[in-house]
Amino acid sequence: MTHLLRADQLASEIEDVVVLDVRWALSTANTPAGRADYDAGHVPGAFFVDLDTELAGPAGDGGRHPLPAPEVVQALVRRAGITEHSRVVVLDARESYAAARAWWVLRWAGVPDVRVLDGGYAAWVAAGLPVSTEAPADRHGDMVVRPGALPTLDAEAAAALAREGLLLDVRAPERYAGETEPIDPVAGHVPGAVNSPTAAWLTADGTFRGDLAEHWAAVRAGHEGPVGVYCGSGVTAAHHLLALAELGVDATLYPGSWSEWIRDPARPVATGHSPG
Repeated sequence: MTHLLRADQLASEIEDVVVLDVRWALSTANTPAGRADYDAGHVPGAFFVDLDTELAGPAGDGGRHPLPAPEVVQALVRRAGITEHSRVVVLDARESYAAARAWWVLRWAGVPDVRVLDGGYAAWVAAGLPVSTEAPADRHGDMVVRPGALPTLDAEAAAALAREGLLLDVRAPERYAGETEPIDPVAGHVPGAVNSPTAAWLTADGTFRGDLAEHWAAVRAGHEGPVGVYCGSGVTAAHHLLALAELGVDATLYPGSWSEWIRDPARPVATGHSPG
């Protein structure tokens, strides 16, 4: 089963799905990032979802975007009218980074059918499909969330996987290498992690590349065992999990990611472009 769909496919089933708009960017503003874009135009019937408050918990020892509390996801599910039988489609502006976080969190919470609009809102507009500025009224979804439906890694498990399997660091090469760190207070990567930049999985228009299997073979070359994924705070790592899910590859998210790893000064930090 594919976890992606095209804009024309969404248009053909728009009346039968729950659409969530998760447009987002790192921001310190009081207004939820992406809300202004949503208000200016969105897929008709789509609910706006704030990644920072509805798909993540408060920043702290668990990192910058720890997993949300069950009651927070429950409130989102009810607001959007999600039931056990709902088909849910999530989208963001273009590259599906934030949408992938929503896809992963909802599935982790037990929502069974979640897909991502490949290319996001940009693909919808490029297809000449209608947009709306009206926000839908809250609904009353009756699904009871069950967090834990997907496995996760903690710091200890991530360290072990870097030694015994394949732990992917999906940040830009310069952040992985420790040459620069614009967000977190410590630069570098988990020792043994392999760099696999998220942007490399995409085409110029923000959709997933057509040769995912070939790209994955190059990333995986020489590595055996289970696969784990992390990024700065557990958002863009979900994008890798989405790409791998398209290939039928099981991989596990380290939700705390680098921003949690460095909370403990006793944890080792590696630098440079070579794993280890």
